[in-house]
Amino acid sequence: MTKQQKIMIADPDNSAAQLTIFYLTQALYETTVVSDAAFVSSECLTFQPDLVLLEAVFPNQEKFQACKELRAQSEVPVILLSSAYEVADRVHGLDLGADDYLAKPYDARELLSRIRAVLRRYHPAEPAPAKEPETGDYVKYPDLTVSLTNYSVIYRGQTIDLPPKELELLYFLASSPNQVFSREQLLDRLWGFDYMGDTRTVDVHIKRLREKFKANKYWAIKTVWGVGYKFEVKV
Repeated sequence: MTKQQKIMIADPDNSAAQLTIFYLTQALYETTVVSDAAFVSSECLTFQPDLVLLEAVFPNQEKFQACKELRAQSEVPVILLSSAYEVADRVHGLDLGADDYLAKPYDARELLSRIRAVLRRYHPAEPAPAKEPETGDYVKYPDLTVSLTNYSVIYRGQTIDLPPKELELLYFLASSPNQVFSREQLLDRLWGFDYMGDTRTVDVHIKRLREKFKANKYWAIKTVWGVGYKFEVKV
């Protein structure tokens, strides 16, 4: 279940704050209100909000001090709620570390849109786990799945982009665990018997694979000195 995000409202006007709470509660945010600018910083430490709405009707120095203290103690995003004509206040608030401002009077839809936009910047969605193949030509080991059907590699739950020849080499080795292949055998199988390059091509591709797939306790691409390479599965 997704964790409910928390928003702190710093507003000395209780009626206005209650209206904002209504909008936020409808959007499933958890809220709290601070009516005294002097307690904004301490309440932030207690409530641990994901975002702060700082009302600009606080006296100038109070609201700016609150914004400054918030930014000094944490990276919590701040949206300054300001009357449209208070350009100097908005600029000063942004300079002190506010992340956005919203001119008053504002529409509830715009308020929620601004909140979501700022929260996305601070809390980007985690990438969805890569989907494991269910059919086709693929090999699977702990932390690693290589599919030759759709040329995909999943490593520790995330998709890894590989050039075709690197993927084919990894798939070929992993398809025959613990079997040793010479450089010549790998060249013939993957590059073709009429390939005119030298065997160091294999070494280069192995090196690149090892850079992308670090030491693993279950398997490794091993060098068999004087012979070639193998995909070693550890017991």
